[in-house]
This record gives sequence, C-alpha cells and structure tokens, in this order.
Amino acid sequence: MRNFIANHHSELIYSLVVFIIILVLKFLFTTAVRKVSKLSDFNPVRTNLIIKFINIALTIIAVIALTLVWSVNYKELGVLLSSVFAVIGVALFAQWSILSNITAGVIIFFSFPFKIGNTIRILDKELNDSEAGNLDTFVIEDIRAFHLHLRRSNGEILTYPNNLVLQKGVVLISTYREGEFLTTEEEKA
Repeated sequence: MRNFIANHHSELIYSLVVFIIILVLKFLFTTAVRKVSKLSDFNPVRTNLIIKFINIALTIIAVIALTLVWSVNYKELGVLLSSVFAVIGVALFAQWSILSNITAGVIIFFSFPFKIGNTIRILDKELNDSEAGNLDTFVIEDIRAFHLHLRRSNGEILTYPNNLVLQKGVVLISTYREGEFLTTEEEKA
C-alpha cells in the first residue's frame, strides 16, 4: 500500500482536487437552481429534475478529468469508447426527439413564463379546430422532463411535448395564485 501511494502520490492529490472541485461545483449549481426555483415559485419536482441533470453532467466531467489525471492508455480506451459511442450514437440518432425534449425541459425550467395552474392557449393547428374557430384552452397540470400535462376545458388530459411548446406560440389567459384565477388584466392592476 505504501509503495502504491509513493508511486502515485501526484495522481492521488490531483484526484482529490478533482473531487473537491466537483463537490464545490455541485453545491454551487444546486444552490443556484434552488434559488431560481424559489424566486420563480417552481414545482419542487422540476427543481429536483434539473439538479439530477446537473449531477449527471458533473459526473461525466469528473470521469473525464480522472482519466486525464491517471494517464489512461487512450489506444485501448479509444477502441472501447469508439464502440460504445457508435452504439450510443445510433440509439440517440434514432431517439433524437427524446434529447430535444430533455433540452427543452431544461430551457422551460429557466425561462418558461408559465407555471402549474396557469390557463393557456397553444397556437397549434393540430390541437385546435381552426376551421370552426374553436381555440381550446388548457390548464397546466404538471411540467415534466419530456412533456407538459394539460387539462382541456372538457376535462381531458393531454400530454404535450416540451420541444413543441418552445416552437409554438403560447398565450397566457389566466394565472393561478393563492386559490384564485386571475386574468392578465387583473394581474396588472
């Protein structure tokens, strides 16, 4: 054991530094997300989901940094990683919409102006009967990683992909605050 520590003293110190930096970054990012969530009155489930995404990204960064610190043989590792990334690449290309929905979910968390309980209208021809002039309104029931749960005025629940919410126009009709619905005019007053 002493021989291992003596031979790899600098690698062990650098590994410790990487772990400390990752822990500090995790604390800072988690604190920032929780502050944004508290200021914007976001659902705790959404907050925890974004924190989970941050933890996954930091873990990937830590693994990459540790492979650099320990001078892993990249020729052998390259064959393994190229095979793994080829399989993952084919799978992700086939499922690109999943990635776009996750990315849209993160964007919605930080910049979506609507919250759970708001009444909205989505300007989408497929959702609305535009020939008859009917424009459905929806109440946002939940905001998930891949989609929104929307309740129609007739009680039906609709799951709507996050990436489409960013692509379509969304009209805020009323907000829900402390047990009452407010129209946009009442909010301004």
